[in-house]
Amino acid sequence: MEDSERFDEKSFSNGDVYIGRMKGTLPHDKGKYTWSDGTVYEGDWKDDKMSGKGLILWSSGAQYEGEFSGGYLHGYGKLTTSDGSIYRGGWRVNVPHGIGWKQYSNSDIYEGLWKEGVPQGCGRYTWNNGNVYVGNWKNGKIDGRGVMKWVNGDTFDGFWLNGLMHGSGVYRFGDGGLYIGTWSKGLKDGKGIFYPVGSKLPSLNKLHSHHNSDDNDFLLNTQKHVPQKSRVKRSLSENISVIGRLKSFRQVSHRTLSLDTSCTPPDPAQDFLCHDSSLTLSHGFDEDQSEPSAKSTLVYEREYIQGVLIMERLSEHSESSHKSKQQNKFSVNQVKKSSCVDIFGGQQSYYLKLNLQLGIRYTVGKITPVPAREVRSSDFGDRARIRMYFPNHGSKFTPPHYSINFYWKDYCPMVFRNLREMFKLDAAEYMMSICGDSGLRDLSSPGKSGSIFYLSKDDRFVIKTVKKSELKVLLNMLPKYYRHVGDHENTLITKFFGLHRITLRGGKKVRFVVMGNMFCTELHIHRRYDLKGSSQGRYTDNDKINCSTTLKDLDLKYDFLMDKKLRESLLKQIYLDCKFLESQHIIDYSLLLGLHFRAPENLKALVEHHGSMQPQESLPSGDEGELLILPKGLLLVTHEPSIVNTAPGPHIRGNTLRANSMGDNEVDLLLPGTARLRVQLGVNMPAQATRKLEEDKVEATEAELFEVYDVVLYMGIIDILQDYNLKKKIEHAYKSLQFDPITISVVEPKMYAQRFIKFLEERVFPQNP
Repeated sequence: MEDSERFDEKSFSNGDVYIGRMKGTLPHDKGKYTWSDGTVYEGDWKDDKMSGKGLILWSSGAQYEGEFSGGYLHGYGKLTTSDGSIYRGGWRVNVPHGIGWKQYSNSDIYEGLWKEGVPQGCGRYTWNNGNVYVGNWKNGKIDGRGVMKWVNGDTFDGFWLNGLMHGSGVYRFGDGGLYIGTWSKGLKDGKGIFYPVGSKLPSLNKLHSHHNSDDNDFLLNTQKHVPQKSRVKRSLSENISVIGRLKSFRQVSHRTLSLDTSCTPPDPAQDFLCHDSSLTLSHGFDEDQSEPSAKSTLVYEREYIQGVLIMERLSEHSESSHKSKQQNKFSVNQVKKSSCVDIFGGQQSYYLKLNLQLGIRYTVGKITPVPAREVRSSDFGDRARIRMYFPNHGSKFTPPHYSINFYWKDYCPMVFRNLREMFKLDAAEYMMSICGDSGLRDLSSPGKSGSIFYLSKDDRFVIKTVKKSELKVLLNMLPKYYRHVGDHENTLITKFFGLHRITLRGGKKVRFVVMGNMFCTELHIHRRYDLKGSSQGRYTDNDKINCSTTLKDLDLKYDFLMDKKLRESLLKQIYLDCKFLESQHIIDYSLLLGLHFRAPENLKALVEHHGSMQPQESLPSGDEGELLILPKGLLLVTHEPSIVNTAPGPHIRGNTLRANSMGDNEVDLLLPGTARLRVQLGVNMPAQATRKLEEDKVEATEAELFEVYDVVLYMGIIDILQDYNLKKKIEHAYKSLQFDPITISVVEPKMYAQRFIKFLEERVFPQNP
């Protein structure tokens, strides 16, 4: 044998044996290493490390063939384990990473993206019983947008969280029925629309075009779609286009690696529809194009609380009438466009959000290094401004950007910095929340102001455009507002964290304010109310109500009974806040009230036949299984600061509230199966919602099934930038000639505050009988 083919053999004291080329005394180039336990590696070596291509056979029977680096499985390779599972795909430091395909020992198959050993990103999972899911994954669990098909024919296309349906979605039953609505942790939760078998189904074109939209926008677009003639074919290939790259891996086999319970298929009723066609998932909703254009469709408007059906209304929609309504709504929206929308033309949202992020990042970065100090009178004056020009090519002080050139002005930066610090907002977290890569989400305006609303990706902050007159009111009020917020830790008044202005060449200006979002909670907000205490025009037309509608005074069907001590604390703070607003001549403010309903306690008789079901078996295989879990209500327990998950809500200061029913101790709210929450003013406040007697009469087509609910309340006083100026005085005089002056919204500040307090005290939060 020639020297180039000669191999050395070396035995080690521990019983290991190496046969192959060596560099000095170390394995190098090609060789075979046998460990004392019987494990064998044959392949490439570099400086005593397995590097290159090779094959390793473990004594357990598992084997890997593929690429190595530095002694690790690294690159591309195939692993077959002793239990029969197989993985082929990318590796990084001994764990699957990148694109890969795995067949588990139970014959389940996953192919898609992996990160550090678990599915993460886009992927497809096929269970051995035939259920299939295609969509997004996170930390080895279904998470994000995805589509699943169960073997019984049921299909779900929507959002997931931690392996459960969570957010908006469309559920198609195997028998042909269709439900469009929202889910929370695997259970129907909130409002939705059900199309029974035989109904003409809605067009889902627009619904499926919103892969990356916000959950609320996703549902809103579907709910606006009453039945129309359509033939819809839906493909998820664009949503998981990366999976197309997996086709080249099909010849190479599958892979193994335990996902534990994370890949246990959700209950058969939770599996999504997928047609297996070259990893393209499609599900068609085929409609009869020969049907008359004005065909009526029978649908049910439903509302659920944690899987329990609480309300059902029978509706019959005519396609032709709906189209005319949509046209009318469109024309109205065109007329009511906000002036600041026109500034940016077709790219207004993109440019405005980008400019906001650039300006806020610059301002916070500039003010943060300034040593902390108390605010001075000069911090509120006309000179308390930061101004900067942002050309898109960049400058000495600003980065280049892809927006249009703009001028930036930041008002009273030191004051708002101290306000943020007062609420323990870290500057870096504040910037990341608003200016991070995830960006800002558009929100529809809940009022008539025409303002643009944005929500930070983590839901902590709301950004709203304001008029010049509102900006002046806030600046004039700011010194006393700062003092009031500092003196009253439990204030319910809107928390302001920044006031800014963008000016474009030509002089067009947009002003906006950054506020805390009082509905930043992990709990689903089922109802939102804007309550002023007036009655004239304070209702919402039924055809304008959807899952995100903010309702008004006359729409409120409930009284909220609270613990005596909690109620006293709430009404006392409302009184103090209203007196402050009265002193600033502010009117037109309202209490924004959010309700999270808990499933009613009096359902036990209805769930006896579900007694054998486990909590995770929470999704029905058909529409007949409405009641899914044994509901539980609310429980007050003594506050325990040591428990980490009782942290206060965002933008909330002050002590934990005390409850009379708990011996005047500070309390936490225990939600069985959900969370333990710290009870503070305006946040996590428990109450019992009772339907008002005068609202008991319900249309024959509607059935609300329960009279009493446990609720969790979130609230704050908003819209505090309207002063009682000459224009409002004229409006008051004019409307007083037409209506009872007590019922109209525009009244002088003292009367407004008295009426507002009385309404909340007597009609919204009455005393326990």
